[in-house]
Amino acid sequence: MKDYQKNFIRLALKANALKFGDFTLKSGRKSPYFFNASAFIEYGALDELAEILAAKVKDSNLKFDMIFGPAYKGIFLASILATKLSKEGNMPICFNRKEIKDHGEGGTLIGAIQKGNVLIIDDVVSSGLAIREALTFLNGNEVNICGALVTLDRQEKGQSSMLKASSELKKEGLDVFSIISLDDLLSANEVIDKDILKSIRIYRDEFGGEDV
Repeated sequence: MKDYQKNFIRLALKANALKFGDFTLKSGRKSPYFFNASAFIEYGALDELAEILAAKVKDSNLKFDMIFGPAYKGIFLASILATKLSKEGNMPICFNRKEIKDHGEGGTLIGAIQKGNVLIIDDVVSSGLAIREALTFLNGNEVNICGALVTLDRQEKGQSSMLKASSELKKEGLDVFSIISLDDLLSANEVIDKDILKSIRIYRDEFGGEDV
């Protein structure tokens, strides 16, 4: 793993964003680990997290004109990344509401007009549903989606095949870039107990998806 990936795992553990135990996911699956990006906000080390996100952008040579952060986790991730990148030039962001407003600025979207090369940013990719929903907000605009950046790729099966969700999205034309993946977690034996890693491997064997 690269330094920014190791730093992310350490930060996620300190912030209690990454927890181990018995968790029931939205999918109904029983998972031995749970990731909650909101814990970073409570912990408060947002500049450190922004540094990690910016390091991934640089490492992946991502080029974009603006950032789209889907509600809700994507909003703060887009904000801190844009704050970091704006030191080198303006970086507009846009995000969506969960409910449409009919007063004030109204509409579903808040922020910059969607145009040019757009990077989507969100916390995790599991089934790929959240990222697909984000794409619907950008459809019909004069944009080029240059990819989706997530903090964690759970590498689980997608919605319609044995492929992992990020691989399904890639087949559909959208590259997914992750700070860490489940495989990276499984190699973090310096900071994660071996018994926990064993339970995660069992989960990976049952629910993990395949590469393209």
